[in-house]
Amino acid sequence: MKFKKYILIALLLIECATAGAKDYKASFFGIQPGGQVLNTKSIQFAIDHISASGGGRLIFETGKYLSGSIYLKSGVTLHLEEGATLLGSLNPMDYDKKIWMAFIFAYNQQNIGITGKGTIDGQGKYVARNVVEMIEKGLIKDSYKYGRPSEGSRPMMLNFRECKDIFVQGITFRNSACWNQTYDQCKNLVIDSVIVDNVAYWNEDGVDLVDCEDVRVTNCYIDAADDGICLKSHDATKACKNILISNNKIRTSANGIKFGTASRGGFSNIRILNNVVFDTYRSAIALEAVDCGYIENIEIDGLVSQNTGNLIFLRTGKRWGEGKSRMENIRIRNVTADIPAAKPDAAYGYEGPEEDQPRNLSPGIMIMGIPEAMISGVILENITFRHAGGGNIHYANVPLQQLNLIPEIPAKYPDFSMFKELPAWGIFVRHAKNLQFSGISMECEKNDFRMPIVLDNVQQSQFKTLKIKQEGLKKEIYQNRSKGITLL
Repeated sequence: MKFKKYILIALLLIECATAGAKDYKASFFGIQPGGQVLNTKSIQFAIDHISASGGGRLIFETGKYLSGSIYLKSGVTLHLEEGATLLGSLNPMDYDKKIWMAFIFAYNQQNIGITGKGTIDGQGKYVARNVVEMIEKGLIKDSYKYGRPSEGSRPMMLNFRECKDIFVQGITFRNSACWNQTYDQCKNLVIDSVIVDNVAYWNEDGVDLVDCEDVRVTNCYIDAADDGICLKSHDATKACKNILISNNKIRTSANGIKFGTASRGGFSNIRILNNVVFDTYRSAIALEAVDCGYIENIEIDGLVSQNTGNLIFLRTGKRWGEGKSRMENIRIRNVTADIPAAKPDAAYGYEGPEEDQPRNLSPGIMIMGIPEAMISGVILENITFRHAGGGNIHYANVPLQQLNLIPEIPAKYPDFSMFKELPAWGIFVRHAKNLQFSGISMECEKNDFRMPIVLDNVQQSQFKTLKIKQEGLKKEIYQNRSKGITLL
């Protein structure tokens, strides 16, 4: 109830702020279409004028409008009509850098928005190419690892920080040179019916929410070369909280919906409802508290995962910071999935690295705590998935009697494939307590030597109404260092 109140207040504030706003055509300020004239100064002048005049919409009619970095100001909405495209300049020197480089900035502003049926195109592949050329000329200093510029040298599409009452609706974001949309310490944010086509280069997340509060991400289509919707916490004193992620369709060559890996603060009171993740290389859902932060009070209900490398990955660890990471009170229910033998993102121009994966397909569900930060209070209900199976015992087999061979690696970058070979195909749980599994249905399509479920240091947990289909199945669950396990 409290969560719904926050969202309602955010929507009312945005509607009130825009009710009496005045419309200004871009042409009124001499902003020229055609995609040839650099309009940066004209667009910025228009934004500044509208903000100073009490707010309103800057309307871009059909045409292509070329620009470098611009700064959105309080009371201003950029409205792109159908057929209008705001184009990012191909010259890296046309972009500003604050904490990060970006095409559209907003810092400490309120009542701002981006709306319409038009497109914002960062032309990112070509911008990145030109950054490389300048690095090789010695004009830009960059670590230049793996043959590509670092994230800080490539402009993201949006970088909004410490803003409130933000409304982004209907727009298409295409071809950023880096992350697509980053909202950092923002409040009262609505992202609705947005299309993200962000597969032009590396590090191309769809939507990043960093320590944001009272957020709604709904009805979006996201195609991203990196994580689809990613929640992060950079500040140990702050958190992502009161967030709704609902009715989105996501395709990525990384993770569908992910918390972390930056997890210095926390993630609390988050609902993830009725989403679809498909053709995705890593996990459909990845919740990772590895930087001494916390994840708590999370509800995931109504997830369809199609052709995805892993279904659910929960992880605590210890990379950065002081203290202990914590994950508790996670409820996941009404999920269907299939985990294929073939690489799920094979059609991507920037595929996930095949060398990261184990030889045998990983378990569909992985709950991986560490001894000093056990995962607690996870409820999984009505989960159905098919696993391709086909595990080969000759591929680095870990015997059930030697689970200590599986490394803890608490400081390693978290990902479901980080442990390589595991002795379960369905569910593997390590260092967890107070779990409740009910209505779990799993099918292993090809003969697999591994167990359906393996528990390693799991305490006071219940498994109810398991349905497992596996050729030659003799035992459903193997327990090691575990106690208080109830099978019903």
